[in-house]
Amino acid sequence: MAARKPVPRTASSVCPCGRRAYQECCGPAHDGKPAADPEALMRSRFSAFALDKADYVLRTWHPQTRPESVENDPGLRWTRLEVLECGGGGVFDAEGTVEFRAHYRDHGTPGVMEENSRFVRHDGQWVYWGPLR
Repeated sequence: MAARKPVPRTASSVCPCGRRAYQECCGPAHDGKPAADPEALMRSRFSAFALDKADYVLRTWHPQTRPESVENDPGLRWTRLEVLECGGGGVFDAEGTVEFRAHYRDHGTPGVMEENSRFVRHDGQWVYWGPLR
């Protein structure tokens, strides 16, 4: 099966995370602007998965917990994000959490991934650490 090609985004396209237009939401993060807080990073990472931007996913993963690579599955399509709760992640915080539900279709079959993720500051920027245990 051939790899799915990313959908081109325009300034008015709705962001995959569902919040606003892509260029006002996750687009700037994908272009290199640091995320303001853990929720913004979570949303931009979801959008990166949805748009097959594995390089962004890896770049925003803490080096101590980051895998060597992230492979996109052409049969998996991320369809909707629900942010359930956020904790910490303020201007003076070193850590924050985001609890979310990520909806997807795996070869046409719907599914949901739930996680309470931990985010930390690394070199002055928010990065994904991993799921809370």
